[in-house]
Amino acid sequence: MNLQDTLSNYVKQAVKSSFNIALETVEFQATRKEFAGDITVVIFPMLRFIKGNPVQIGEAIGNYLVEKVADVKAFNVVKGFLNVEISDSYYINFFNGIKDDACYGFVSSKAEEKAVMVEYSSPNTNKPLHLGHVRNNLLGYSVAEILKASGKKVYKTQIINDRGIHICKSMLAWKKFGNEETPESTGLKGDKLVGNYYVKFDQEYKKEIQDLISKGSSEEEAKKNAPLLIEAQNMLLKWEAGDEEVVALWEKMNGWVYEGFAETYKNLGVDFDALYYESNTYLLGKEFVAEGLKSGVFIKEEDGSVWCDLTEEGLDKKIVQRADGTAVYMTQDIGTAIQRIKDFPDVGGMVYTVGNEQDYHFQVLFLILKKLGFDWAKNLYHLSYGMVDLPSGKMKSREGTVVDADDLIDDMAKTAQEISEELGKLDGYSDDEKQELYKSIGLGALKYYILKVDPKKRILFDPKESIDFQGNTGPFIQYTYARIQSILRKADFNANVNTGELSLHPKEKELIKQIQLFPEVVQNAADNHSPALIANYTYDLVKEFNSFYQNVSILGADNDAEKTLRVQLSHTVANTIKNGFGLLGIDVPERM
Repeated sequence: MNLQDTLSNYVKQAVKSSFNIALETVEFQATRKEFAGDITVVIFPMLRFIKGNPVQIGEAIGNYLVEKVADVKAFNVVKGFLNVEISDSYYINFFNGIKDDACYGFVSSKAEEKAVMVEYSSPNTNKPLHLGHVRNNLLGYSVAEILKASGKKVYKTQIINDRGIHICKSMLAWKKFGNEETPESTGLKGDKLVGNYYVKFDQEYKKEIQDLISKGSSEEEAKKNAPLLIEAQNMLLKWEAGDEEVVALWEKMNGWVYEGFAETYKNLGVDFDALYYESNTYLLGKEFVAEGLKSGVFIKEEDGSVWCDLTEEGLDKKIVQRADGTAVYMTQDIGTAIQRIKDFPDVGGMVYTVGNEQDYHFQVLFLILKKLGFDWAKNLYHLSYGMVDLPSGKMKSREGTVVDADDLIDDMAKTAQEISEELGKLDGYSDDEKQELYKSIGLGALKYYILKVDPKKRILFDPKESIDFQGNTGPFIQYTYARIQSILRKADFNANVNTGELSLHPKEKELIKQIQLFPEVVQNAADNHSPALIANYTYDLVKEFNSFYQNVSILGADNDAEKTLRVQLSHTVANTIKNGFGLLGIDVPERM
């Protein structure tokens, strides 16, 4: 039982003993810095049940706690706040209980509990991954790791949008203008090569539109009747009909893209347990449309189209099958969700990492799956997130002005190099060691800057600001970790010294209190699907350690017991930083 639960029980006993009132809950908060105390009982909510002066009520409870709870050594009451001082021995005993646990704060999954599937990335195969995909991948991967650390079994997945008109545009442009070039012949990553032809299609298509307008067509007519678009549409029909030549080109160009994606995922440090392809899933769901018609979940209109009426739930009518019998995205998503549960029977819920422009789509999807009677549909969550902008503005992949993920990763390493060289941080390192560190610092800066922000908020990403070695940044936290490793390498201490009788320095106590919060932060981050809670907790821990480091001597402590405790504290802080950053997918260098 943790301290708050123990105190809660005793506060309830105190109120029953002194006022004959049975309290259901007790409200706690951290004690404000200007008052003595470690945890504060808020008296005001009790005034609904107890008539009296809040200061006198607080004193009655405080006296009871000092008498009955061994770890409560003193208290003070300020207005309606009971500030409780906890003994040093409580904190030392707690610390000694966790200091050797390399996985402190993490919970193992239980075999009988249902797993969670987390979907993220889900790119189109007509272009490389860009800055928007970076936020998606970092969020999805981190949430999966946090859920795992909170005690869930987790599968990571994505649905690859490998079919449709956008793919055919790249294919057609390559066929017309590509001169049989390949990633090998050009030295380009496959996804970049295919992306170039998506841009090329758009450029040639616009020329055709202008040509038709100059010959008297309206803009709307020109957009519809441009020969290149008609050819792309015909190519899509051929693909759907299984035309051998078109399917072979589709497989070849998608193969190039997958090799390019794999390299980007490796550089970004994300992975997947299962892949789904839209070309395999787009027909899924149609059988459930038929089932839904039988059960009355769906209705068929006179033209043959099938709809789900969600007006009673405050939404609108949603089409699930066109009049010609073809599937829409909603149908496919229904089928894919059901297929995943068939493939992974131990999954009891899913998290979809998709931008906030799809909020309504997922509201509808989850509601339809509930109406179809799937019990697991109540455990579906849309991890909605805002856009990422650079100071230069938004991105458009058709025009080729997209912020490419690979270029961004490289640029971050270069920026880390420039700043590190300016600061003279890496003197005495070999060139290979420096390059590895630049990558680690650059990628850490990028990930931290994106993940420290609440997922729902839009981000203006400033690469220079993210690599600052001061403040709430990845490199500042990495640097603190490396500083602790340097201390530990110099440390010579007796681990068997008894630290149980020590009086704690206030900075030691504050640091232990911060470490104590980690398991709860992991659970809260999992409940809220928010890596920002982990990021900002880690920053608070680092600030607390730096304050401790500036105020007490670690290796020059007055006696062996103090030195042992301080070295062990430093080690545990480093381990907690490493574990916290691990949940964000960020490496921590041993030296910096």
